[in-house]
Amino acid sequence: MADFTLHQCRILVVEDEYLLADELALELADEGAVVLGPVSNISRALALLDEEARPDGAILDINLGGEPAFPLADALINRGVPLVFTTGYDARAIPERFAGIPRCEKPISIGRITAALGKAMHS
Repeated sequence: MADFTLHQCRILVVEDEYLLADELALELADEGAVVLGPVSNISRALALLDEEARPDGAILDINLGGEPAFPLADALINRGVPLVFTTGYDARAIPERFAGIPRCEKPISIGRITAALGKAMHS
């Protein structure tokens, strides 16, 4: 997995903290990814999914302005989009149905995100 890159992978970024979303988008672009978003809420993320071709992967903050992002996670899974959760919460905050979804704790690093996305996208 160490050789995995995000080159030309379409990655949806859903994060409500502007500076974190912007930094993550820049780092992903530096890794060669095509960044969709970032978007900060579920309705905009769903609209983007309807407007764009299917993403190769998604990075999803589980708390979007106080709103749990789990309905969006369900929509991504139903579309066959591998995803990674980012969160400041521990694993108990994530419903059991998402037990197999990789989780990166904040503060996040591009190396951990790349590894988690690689695992999700190639499992």
